[in-house]
This record gives sequence, C-alpha cells and structure tokens, in this order.
Amino acid sequence: MQLSIVIPVYNSERTILPLTERLQACLAGLLFEIILVNDGSNDRSEMVCQQLEERYDNVQFISLRRNFGEFNAVLCGLNHAHGDYAVMIDDDFQNPPEAILTLVETAEMGNYDVVYSRYAQKQHHWFRNLGSWIVNTLTTYSIDKPRDLYLSSFKLIRREVVDEIVRNHGPYPYIDGLIFRVTRNVGSVEVPHNARAEGRSSYTLRKLVSLFLNVFIGYSLWPIRVFTLLGAALLSVGILSGVLLLVGWLSHIVVIKGWGIVVWAILTGLGLQLLFLGVLGEYLGKLFMAHSGLPAYVIKKKVSSSITEK
Repeated sequence: MQLSIVIPVYNSERTILPLTERLQACLAGLLFEIILVNDGSNDRSEMVCQQLEERYDNVQFISLRRNFGEFNAVLCGLNHAHGDYAVMIDDDFQNPPEAILTLVETAEMGNYDVVYSRYAQKQHHWFRNLGSWIVNTLTTYSIDKPRDLYLSSFKLIRREVVDEIVRNHGPYPYIDGLIFRVTRNVGSVEVPHNARAEGRSSYTLRKLVSLFLNVFIGYSLWPIRVFTLLGAALLSVGILSGVLLLVGWLSHIVVIKGWGIVVWAILTGLGLQLLFLGVLGEYLGKLFMAHSGLPAYVIKKKVSSSITEK
C-alpha cells in the first residue's frame, strides 16, 4: 500500500461522493486506500459513506458514535491506515485532490517525514484566517515550530511517524503537536487553495478557544515557565528595591513611609508565590508529560552486525 487518504467527514453528504470519485481518478496509477471517518454528522453523510465503501474495494468507512472533533477523527483514521504515506485532506474541496501527488513528490525528493501544504492565497473566511494565525503563532513557541511553517490540515506523514502518533491514547489529540514531538524533518510545498464547494466552515469561536487551550496546556510546559520567570523577576525586583530602601534609610537619603513598605511586601510576596507555584507546576508538568504515553525517544534507523563467536 503506497498511500492512505484519511478524510474526516462532517455534514458532507454533497461533497464526499464527488471527492471520492475524483480521488479514484487522479490516483488511478497508485496503490492507495481511502479512509472515511464520519465524525457524528447530522446529515446523510453516513449513508453516502456506506454506499462508497460498498462501491469501491479500496474504501474503508468508520462512523464515530458522536462528534469528537477533527483531530480525534484524523487520529482514528491514522489508526486504520496501512500506506507508506498517510495524507489528510478535508472534505470541502478547498484542497484539490491532484495536489496529493505534489505532496508525495516533495516527500520523496526531500526525504521528509512530514510535508505540509502552504497557500499563496487562502480562501478561508477572515475569522478562520485569524484563528489560524493565532494558533500558528502560539505553536511557534509551544511546540518549537519553525516560524515560516504554516500548519495546514492538508499534509502528508510518513509511515514511521504515523506509527508513533497512533501510540497516543489521550482524549485531546493535537496532530501537529504529536508530529513535532516525533520529528523535525518537516518540509512544505505550495498548492492551490479553492473556495468551499458547499456549505460553510464549522470553525467556531468555541472550537478556536478549545484548540488554543489544548495547544497551550496539553503540549508544552511553556505556560508554567512563563509564570516561573515572572515570579523570579518580581522577586528580584522586590529584593533589589528592599536593599535600595534599606541603604537609603541608613544613609538618611530616603524617608520610608508606610505605603512604601506595603508595596515592597506585596511585590516580594507575589514574586515568592509565583515562583513557588511555578516550581510546583514544573513538577506537575513533568508528571503529566511522563504519563502522556509519549516515547522518550524515537528510532529512525537501527543498524547492527552479528558477531559469531567460535
């Protein structure tokens, strides 16, 4: 199996049939499978996907009991993928299926583990573009993503990386966060981006906030360390100002009044509290990461020679 095409399906009764037919046509020269994951759709998507599974031998269909979210549906599809490469593509035709060949070619030429698509001009709604910018900016610091890399949902992942990603069994997967915990060998290639063929995006403020919190809290100790640094800074300022006040008072340069002592005490006390909370949070964060099910290391290649003793 060369390719596994994973498609999270949500209220796509009008687009999933033509998308599957177009994939069958443009990938006809390859050995590939299509994995349709119905993420609790409210329309006839489940019935259409069932018909496609019966019509094509290379189509798998999985229907989730309720709507779990795009990343959960993608993770489910990856768990059932068998290809040397797995490609994630949305069900709205904004990414032309023909561009999958561009992703595969880029991965093979650059020997990349992951290839992201990028767009000269995105056809998303302005709110979706704003949300993407916020998440991409956040991930630059939280998962150590290159600044110039756009984390698109249309991407290709090599088999070895897929095998590591599916080891995650947590209820809040973030596919890009899992990718950057496994590899930094990531490339990108420009592909066309079209307007939606049908309907409108399900990208809402609630989902943006949920994704923000998931990335901010679930995949990095960076928030804890920000408060640790803030506490250390406030404590340092408090100690320095206390020394200066004491020196000034002893030298009869400064007259210490009640409000000055109160401000100094609040500043120093707040710094101590934040510092202690940060240290405690560091321990809890390490414990959380240790029990997240992620590996301590990932082997890319293993070469060994057998020695026969006489």
